[in-house]
Amino acid sequence: MATSPPPFARFEFLIAWRYLRARRAEGGVSVMTWISLLGVMLSVAALIATLSVRAGFRAEFVDTILGANAHATIYQELTVSETGQTSRTIAEYDALVERLEAVPGVTSAAPLVRAQVMANLRNANVGVEVMGIAPDDLANIPRIARPEAAEGSLADFPSGIAIGSGVARELGAFLGDRIRIISPNGARTAFGTSPRTSAYDATYIFTAGRYDIDRTRVYMPLDEAQSFFNRDGVVDEIEVMVEDPDNIEAMIPALRSAAGDGALIWTWKDSSGSFLRALTVEDNVMFVILSILVLIASLNIISGLIMLVKNKGRDIGILRTMGLSEGSILRIFFLCGASIGTIGTLLGVLLGCAFAIWIDPIFAAVNYLSGGGVWDPSIRGIYALPAKLEAGDVGSAVALALVLSWVVTIFPARRAARMNPVEALRYE
Repeated sequence: MATSPPPFARFEFLIAWRYLRARRAEGGVSVMTWISLLGVMLSVAALIATLSVRAGFRAEFVDTILGANAHATIYQELTVSETGQTSRTIAEYDALVERLEAVPGVTSAAPLVRAQVMANLRNANVGVEVMGIAPDDLANIPRIARPEAAEGSLADFPSGIAIGSGVARELGAFLGDRIRIISPNGARTAFGTSPRTSAYDATYIFTAGRYDIDRTRVYMPLDEAQSFFNRDGVVDEIEVMVEDPDNIEAMIPALRSAAGDGALIWTWKDSSGSFLRALTVEDNVMFVILSILVLIASLNIISGLIMLVKNKGRDIGILRTMGLSEGSILRIFFLCGASIGTIGTLLGVLLGCAFAIWIDPIFAAVNYLSGGGVWDPSIRGIYALPAKLEAGDVGSAVALALVLSWVVTIFPARRAARMNPVEALRYE
């Protein structure tokens, strides 16, 4: 008694391969095959490229946020003096810093004086945010101590000020230039408040990698900032760095307990959480849109297979009369469509990964061909288009493309399997 061949036997692969490479004159649909393969390849490449740029944006923004800003900031509640003046300064901050650094998971705590002033050099003026900080604490800020680019040495910071590269560009300042800092909150006289002015040498110019930081930030030694801004013996806030910034919410009770009554805590997620949530929503929407693109490309496989089934009606009838079962016919045409989807997916992975890896020269070429100005860091906040390949993103793109291309293949394959051999051979 003859036994039926096992599923996906070698002859089924051979027949499927013969149909795929058959020329149109032989009843094949090679043109439709190539169109379907190209559609799947480009859609998968677009999905991987988009996901990698998305991951790069998120990683770059989070890195610049955490690398140049505090993970948590300790403020003091607003107090009103007997004379009606309000204040949020923190006294006895050294003891507070010791208590905060004793909290498990805290890597450093830095007292800070913060103020918005005007910087002047020759005929140029620019609004900046001055941060008074101790030199040792400034060395603990990754994007400032280890920036993308820097001029000068951080060791010279105690004898001058550190400015962002954007500030230097706006002022036309170079290393060693003497920059004048002008504060409107100066000395009170009988004729009103006179602005306070002082000049400092630019001893360190940094590029943190984020436009809004490089364009506005100036660091000044803490003792000099306390003297200039009338903060003798007090600071405006305490900046806290932790080991696990993503878990900062879980540390808030311990930080609040160490800070004492009247302390307010503002984390990096409070300031940037809405932006990150917007990125997440955009990520999900883009994935859905590009998934539809992959589906459209997969539907091309259906049209190609329907044409193939129609052209191969005689062959199907002959194969059925030779003893092939409906299952074998279904698997042959399923292999035809699945092969197109699989090869297209693999080529799309290669193309998408190549785009993510060589995104810098590709983007530079696009920028050159368009005449420049494609990327405005003042709007996007970072200086270049980032991309980050993640195994999860590539895996999700591959899984989506394979599932869609394989599923849509089943319908025309079932039509071929159910074809009546008598009807198929009647007019042959």
